Amino acid sequence: MRNRQLWKNAIGSILLLSMILLPFLSPVQQYLSIPTEWTTFEEQGLSTVPAISDISASQSDAIHAVKSKENISEQQRDEVFYNFAGLPLKKINVDYLEDFKIMPGGQSIGVKLHTKGVLVVGHHQVRTGEAQVSPGEAAGIKVGDIILKVNGVELKEMADMAPIVKESGKENKDLQVTVKRGDKTFETKLSPTYDVKDEKYRIGLYIRDSAAGIGTMTFYDPKSKKYGALGHVISDMDTRKPIEIHEGTIVRSNVTSIQKGSEGVPGEKRAEFSATRDRIGDITKNSPFGIFGTLEQDISNGINKKPLPIALSHEVKEGPAKILTVVEGEEVQEFEVEVVSTVPQKHPATKGMIVKITDPELLKRTGGIVQGMSGSPIIQDGKLIGAVTHVFVNDPTSGYGVHIEWMLQEAGIDIYQKKAS
Repeated sequence: MRNRQLWKNAIGSILLLSMILLPFLSPVQQYLSIPTEWTTFEEQGLSTVPAISDISASQSDAIHAVKSKENISEQQRDEVFYNFAGLPLKKINVDYLEDFKIMPGGQSIGVKLHTKGVLVVGHHQVRTGEAQVSPGEAAGIKVGDIILKVNGVELKEMADMAPIVKESGKENKDLQVTVKRGDKTFETKLSPTYDVKDEKYRIGLYIRDSAAGIGTMTFYDPKSKKYGALGHVISDMDTRKPIEIHEGTIVRSNVTSIQKGSEGVPGEKRAEFSATRDRIGDITKNSPFGIFGTLEQDISNGINKKPLPIALSHEVKEGPAKILTVVEGEEVQEFEVEVVSTVPQKHPATKGMIVKITDPELLKRTGGIVQGMSGSPIIQDGKLIGAVTHVFVNDPTSGYGVHIEWMLQEAGIDIYQKKAS
């Protein structure tokens, strides 16, 4: 009787241990890693659906997926069956989207942004004689605030502020200021103060109405002329806050030199452009996924003559890829990279991939990813999969990438709108 009880206890312990260890066993992990839903484009068919050989090469002889349209009936074209020794193992439901193709970029572009209102980037002290004061700080205005209106007048540039301050100071009247801070807007009174040294009325604020820089074009739609670039938000250099744009322009840019990156010191492209000449489009949106707008003239990277299909985030895989970017002049070149990791994302996120530069020539010239390279399109297996966004400061050969489907969404291009018939 006692031996029987010991056997029961032993069997129970084995079963309990098996249940604990089961999820960690390789075959079980392989089974769980097989998706149950898959979205792809009609032209790509079932070619993007992951085979078990993609999940585990050691099991590829025993387990396979029926993926060819010739092997399944028309009624089953939206299903993929994984089989083990001829027996059904798991089924994937496949959802087809209407084919979509986009032109990859790679061109170096100059960026000119005008802020919505004027941006407060600092306080300064006004000398009134023996004392020093900052009227703006006393009015509760902080660095990073945006001044939208003064005495009911909308501010479109810094020059709009000076005559209003001068008039108010001479008449000894407070300014009624409309301020935006984050998502909130409030009113405050600001008293211009006479600076005895400069002999002018001052408000004690440093303000800015524009920003400029360089980046890389990621894509454009030859039909709608919508484009996306940079892959990350443009922030003010002093406040580190995203710039709310009133209007913006992108222009052609000529790369003049490269400051090579090294560990702890990110490199940068140096380029020249004119904010008034060679305009190629406007900027209507500055978001965490880049800048977006509409092209006003045709552009070409000199490499891709025809649009490329795209890969959704779950279709991107680890392995070799290429980027398009400019390291000298205006010539777009192709360089080898590796997608080190990629996260299949169901919702928009900026850091979906880690990309490593492997091309010897690019490493020699830039040291890896440098400022100004943001937005360089990433191409894998003939598909546009995303854009380079940020460099790792401690490893300039590597950085983050954003998936292309989120940039397309920000550009107002709905790839999910049309399901394949």
